[in-house]
Amino acid sequence: MMDVQLTTISLLKRAEKYFAKKTVVSRTPSGIQRFTYQQIGERIRRLSSVLEKLGVNRGDMVGTIGWNHHWHLEAYFAIPNMGAVLHTINFRLSDEHLIYIINNAKDKVLLVDKDFLPIIERVKDKIPSVESIIVMTDEEELPYTELSSLYLYEKLIRNGDPNYQFPTDIKESEPAGICYTSATTGNPKGVLYTHRSMVLHSMAQSMADGVGISEGDTALVIVPMFHVNAWGLPFTAAMLGTTQVLPGPNFTPKVLLELIQSEKVTLTAAVPTVLLGIINELESHPYDTSSLRMIVNGGSAAPKSMIRDYEMKHQIPFYQAYGMTETSPFVSITRLKSYQQDLPYESKLDLKAKQGIMVPGVEAKIIDENGEVQWDGKSMGELLLRGPWITDSYYKEPEKTKEAIVDGWLHTGDIATIDEEGFVKLVDRTKDLVKSGGEWISSVDLENAIMAHEAVAEAAVVGLPHPKWQERPIAVVVLKEKFRDKVTKEDIIEFIKPQFAKWWIPDDVIMMDEIPKTSVGKFLKRALREKLESFFVAK
Repeated sequence: MMDVQLTTISLLKRAEKYFAKKTVVSRTPSGIQRFTYQQIGERIRRLSSVLEKLGVNRGDMVGTIGWNHHWHLEAYFAIPNMGAVLHTINFRLSDEHLIYIINNAKDKVLLVDKDFLPIIERVKDKIPSVESIIVMTDEEELPYTELSSLYLYEKLIRNGDPNYQFPTDIKESEPAGICYTSATTGNPKGVLYTHRSMVLHSMAQSMADGVGISEGDTALVIVPMFHVNAWGLPFTAAMLGTTQVLPGPNFTPKVLLELIQSEKVTLTAAVPTVLLGIINELESHPYDTSSLRMIVNGGSAAPKSMIRDYEMKHQIPFYQAYGMTETSPFVSITRLKSYQQDLPYESKLDLKAKQGIMVPGVEAKIIDENGEVQWDGKSMGELLLRGPWITDSYYKEPEKTKEAIVDGWLHTGDIATIDEEGFVKLVDRTKDLVKSGGEWISSVDLENAIMAHEAVAEAAVVGLPHPKWQERPIAVVVLKEKFRDKVTKEDIIEFIKPQFAKWWIPDDVIMMDEIPKTSVGKFLKRALREKLESFFVAK
């Protein structure tokens, strides 16, 4: 067999060669901008050449702090294609965590949106490795800033080389990108992605039984480009010549639905909080979503009620996918098998509410304290994974690596079941399971049941210390505006009672205006537990 290296360069070259006329649609502060892949390819080469002039060498890390737009997409390829390492940075991190990851990665250059310059100004004296900052904007001038070595993107790449040649000796085993986990305790952990892992991930995502993206699709990239590389979608879409729609800064459900309507978007992916916002907007205002052939949910489980609303009310096929920073992230998706298509809808909904089966290349098993657990859809254990785009280490973290990767398997920290058909269902995170009187209670199952109530906008369930039962579940609920002061906690309890054993039912339902969330939109249960930790003691 030919020794052909799998690199991100091949993804871009394929887009330029076969799909030069296809477009990237970018919503920016100055309006909607459109570029062909041919133009994007030239701009990428210009950016690579100027990064080289700024002193970026092979293996150096280059950070990005930005929205989803064409400048960020160009950085996605310009940095790894020149042999450097793309470091996408979550702009919602605390200053402490931002300083930590920039110093841990030793970023040499930062590409930053104008909106986020104040963040860099606050931490500038604590990130000594950063030598230059490129502002991702088409403005010709910037307001006064104390930052030095500041460059304007468009001005800079005008002097770049449109014929810049990427290195021909990049090995597929070399690092191409790094993402950091969104830590709820301690510091974020870095996960390196190689050129090989990123290419294989794109191929798996494009499979018909993966996400099934193709050249004919128009993909709306909602997932933040700092969040596990927007779940890899920009790389896959470029490889296939898929039209990409990048929603830009401060988008709302209204903005997203307007883009879906105007650009005839065929597929998109997002976390449940964003998808709930879209469904609420759809319920109050009409939009043409007939072009959508699939929506993919990830980040955390979607309640059945939301899946049913998308599919039955709006005729939008809904899929769940599973992954994490350590898995690049895509490892499974809920694609029903051919003989499951004729099941009654509620039976199909039971399957769609799971996280699906592993895509080719990924292996899974679940274990408990006694070893490997049977695939019967009932036995719970920790989900373990291995595959060619799953990490084998944390960056500069040997001790944390030893804890998470054992005997070649990644311990995900997710508690799951796997049924006879191979469908994985996440039951909880290990730290979020409620242990009451020696029995386990799934906070996810309770949350999904509560979310099915028409009055509920958001729900989170946490286990709190109890003097008799060790822990008991408490539900925290945000009601939809029109139901506030009309629905009581007793209404919620009565609604879910028929679905669970008596000892599963939460001891109380607390109404809140908002549930605290992590920087990527997941419920921050640690903050809820801290706030409510003396709940039973006080009683």
